[in-house]
Amino acid sequence: MITLHIANKNYSSWSLRPWLLLSELGVPFEERLHVFGEGSNWSTFRAFSPNGRVPCLHDGDTVVWDSLAIAEYIAELYPAWPEEAPARHWARSAAAEMHAGFGALRQQCSMSCGLRVRLHEIGPALAADVARIDELWSEGLQRFGGPFLAGGRFTAVDAFYAPVAFRVQTYGLPLGPAAAAYGERLLELTSMRRWYASALAEPWRDEGHDRDVASVGTVTADLRDH
Repeated sequence: MITLHIANKNYSSWSLRPWLLLSELGVPFEERLHVFGEGSNWSTFRAFSPNGRVPCLHDGDTVVWDSLAIAEYIAELYPAWPEEAPARHWARSAAAEMHAGFGALRQQCSMSCGLRVRLHEIGPALAADVARIDELWSEGLQRFGGPFLAGGRFTAVDAFYAPVAFRVQTYGLPLGPAAAAYGERLLELTSMRRWYASALAEPWRDEGHDRDVASVGTVTADLRDH
C-alpha cells in the first residue's frame, strides 16, 4: 500500500496536493503526519524523505518526493490527468505554473486553514497573482466545460490549485464569479472537508507561521480548536 508522509494540515499546502489527489481518485493509502513548527528539526524528516521535506510517497521500495513528482507517479498507476490530449496538456501546464510560480501569493498569503484575515493591502504583485488565478481558472472552466478545471472530473490540476481555495477563504481574495464558484466547489469536496476538519482540530501551532500571517493583515477569526 502507498504511504504518504505529510505535515500539519492547517499549514502544509504542499502536503494537501497529493493527499487530495489520492483521496479523490479513491486510491487506498496510509497517511503519516509529521508535526513541524517553531524549533522543528527538519533533519529528522530525512529518515523518510531524501530532501528532508514533505510530502514524500513510499510505495514498496519506491520513494518519490516533491508534490509534482508524486502526481506524475500516481498518474502512472491511476487516471490522474485528463484523458483527452488538449485538456491533459493544458492541465499539466497549469499545474506546473502553480508549482513554480505565484511567489507573492505564497509569501503574503501562506496557507492557514483555520484563520480569517483582513489583509492590510493587496499590492501590485499579489494583485497580479490573483488576477492570473482568476484568468487561469476561468479559462479552464470555459474551454473544457467544468465543473473542474480540465473537464468533468477531478484531476491533478485541481489538486494543485486546492490550496489556493483555502487561501481565498482565509484572506478573502477577490475573484470573478466563475473562478469564485469553482473555489467554493473545491471547498465542498468531501475530501477537502475532511482535510479542513482535521486542520481545525490539530493541537499544534507553528508560532512563526502564525506571526507571518498576522504581519500581513488583521486576524478577524481563529476557528481552530484551542
